[in-house]
Amino acid sequence: QVQVVESGGGLVQAGGSLRLSCAASGRRFSINAMGWYRQAPGKQRELVARIRTGGSTNYADSVTGRFTISRDNAKNTVYLQMNSLKLEDTAVYYCNVVYLYGPDTYNSWGQGTQVTVSS
Repeated sequence: QVQVVESGGGLVQAGGSLRLSCAASGRRFSINAMGWYRQAPGKQRELVARIRTGGSTNYADSVTGRFTISRDNAKNTVYLQMNSLKLEDTAVYYCNVVYLYGPDTYNSWGQGTQVTVSS
């Protein structure tokens, strides 16, 4: 089983920036993709950004041009740089890791980190 730990959330004013980090750890696994999802109160969890092993990325339309996902493969760590934050970015942000263990593919989630954008 892969453990996923997020950090970097907090309170920021609109227009400000935050950087989230997520580290995956475990034994004998191979990461396929790492990504960030978010869930605001009363809403479904949605994909924010994802990066695959080869480096390809995809973003939600609402964050394109403001957020950047990056990855340190040697550290099994993914980052989400969030700039020009808006009130509607307020949510709990969850890190997701898709990994291979033997012949099978699994998902692991972090515990979530709160991001609050104030006016």
